[in-house]
Amino acid sequence: MNKVMKMNNESLGGDFILVGFSDQPKLEKMLFVVVLICYLLTLVGNVSIIVVSSVDPMLHTPMYYFLSNLSFVDICFSTSIAPQLLWNLHGPDKTITRVGCAIQLYVSLALGSTECVLLAVMAYDRYAAVCRPLHYATVMHPRLCQSLVGVAWLSGLGNTLIQSTIALRLPFCGNRKIYSFLCEVPTVIKLACVDIHANEVQLFMASLILLLLPLSLILISYGFIAQAVMRIRSVQAWRKALGTCGSHLLVVSLFFMPSTAVYIHPNSSYANSQGKFITFLYTIVTPTLNPLIYTLRNKDVKGALKRLVQKGQNTAE
Repeated sequence: MNKVMKMNNESLGGDFILVGFSDQPKLEKMLFVVVLICYLLTLVGNVSIIVVSSVDPMLHTPMYYFLSNLSFVDICFSTSIAPQLLWNLHGPDKTITRVGCAIQLYVSLALGSTECVLLAVMAYDRYAAVCRPLHYATVMHPRLCQSLVGVAWLSGLGNTLIQSTIALRLPFCGNRKIYSFLCEVPTVIKLACVDIHANEVQLFMASLILLLLPLSLILISYGFIAQAVMRIRSVQAWRKALGTCGSHLLVVSLFFMPSTAVYIHPNSSYANSQGKFITFLYTIVTPTLNPLIYTLRNKDVKGALKRLVQKGQNTAE
């Protein structure tokens, strides 16, 4: 009993050390610039999508309602990680307080889990648009859209309350070095001075539900979309389907591939330096690319942005 209390007391004292890229000082200087640019682009790009989707009546559709929620998730997700990473990259101090680590752990996991489910919801929306175009307005009615977004947010909240709480209750016995640039479950549980096999199994099961299940639903949705387009046998239909679904598929690939590598196989990905770069990809780079992908490949968004700019110029004159 006394031994357990001593272990818990030791685990409460001192800040965590985010080792990150500290073994490569030159790389840190380059990454500081990259992260700063990515973070600014993430904020500008995603805020632009939210504003345009809210202001332009032509974008008041389920697709852009979901896209606005995705943009909001990406803004919050990046903000929970990038500022701390910039601070650590800029100077010799690589620490993060216990409270700061807990906040980052809870918030980033909640938002990452929410994005997984939200991307699956967006795939279902594309399925309804392509496979049931005549009934699209009936199927994707506003109440259903709001309910689906609510399920996504509640899934993320429930997942982080369970996983993060269990991870932070482990005794660390003075272990403070986190071999990553952020606090996340796969790295935090490795600080424990007790057997974490049960935690790894729990992490694997949660990942199956919130990573592989949404990914499976996405693949099934696009399987039906592909069948529907092939039945039409029209080049124009192929182009329309590619324009409608191509951006979403690209975003899905950028998010699910690295995050699956980290959470499904945490031991292999964190056994070498590649794990940090895989995490960097889906936490910093992907939220930056999402708005670029949706604006560069989407005529509706580009048109709405032009109308908004022209409206602003006319108002200024």
